[in-house]
Amino acid sequence: MSQPVAIVTGAASGIGLAVATHLSTLNYRVVIADLNPSTGEAAAASLGPSATFIQCDVSSYTSQARLFKQAYEWGGNRLDFCHANAGVDDRQLLYDGMDKEEVDDEGLVKPLNTKTMQVNLEAVIQGLWLFKYYVRRSKEAGGGKGKFVATSSAAGLYVMTQNPQYTASKYGVVGFVRAAGPVLTANDSITVNAICPAFIPTNLPPPEILALWPKEHITPLSTALKAIDAFLADDAMTGQAVELSQENIYFRKHVEWANESQRWCGEDSGKIWDAGYAKVPEKKGY
Repeated sequence: MSQPVAIVTGAASGIGLAVATHLSTLNYRVVIADLNPSTGEAAAASLGPSATFIQCDVSSYTSQARLFKQAYEWGGNRLDFCHANAGVDDRQLLYDGMDKEEVDDEGLVKPLNTKTMQVNLEAVIQGLWLFKYYVRRSKEAGGGKGKFVATSSAAGLYVMTQNPQYTASKYGVVGFVRAAGPVLTANDSITVNAICPAFIPTNLPPPEILALWPKEHITPLSTALKAIDAFLADDAMTGQAVELSQENIYFRKHVEWANESQRWCGEDSGKIWDAGYAKVPEKKGY
């Protein structure tokens, strides 16, 4: 039986590199996916022949689709694990002053740069779409079960006023895994979970932040690995948002139901929704 195969995006440094390294020690063949070729190739080389680097811009669906195809083929037509970890902070600030508010030749206000949403949320959604495809086709090589992990943030449970798009994207990741996880686990043996780190020193924030951040409020990379190990150890654990704070992990539930009616709508109305959508014709366009 071939070795299990993993993809980790944003794996040239920080959380991604720590997870990729950890998976390598667990006998995984690991694809280091990153936008930066120099640090990505160095990261793969540090893990030896069981790792390879594939350059990928996760904000491009074509680039990500090529990543999954190449990873699947490199792994011997097998894919078992994906950590959708790549992330960025806000590329343009919602609060920009009048000097940065631009209009085009028609006098229409130019759109806000939403690259943050593309990288942090849309790439996670498309990543799971691609992962599902290849896990289903991994049975002959000894696979056929999958574990998908997305990196959200403590900002996906609370708020970060300095980066409202980042906050929105990370809330979206939490909602996405909570909704998709139970269905994909039941139908395809794919677990879907998210980690929600507090402040872990990575390349994402401005370097000045790390110099100012109190050491007692830093969460070590080892805490992320605790969550990864929990996901790996339990084939039934799915739809979970796991907060990482200091040395501890916390399994966070959604807000309490406001009343019994809301609980019924959320937990018992599924058959009605399923019946309704079963009769809806295929959607095309928008």
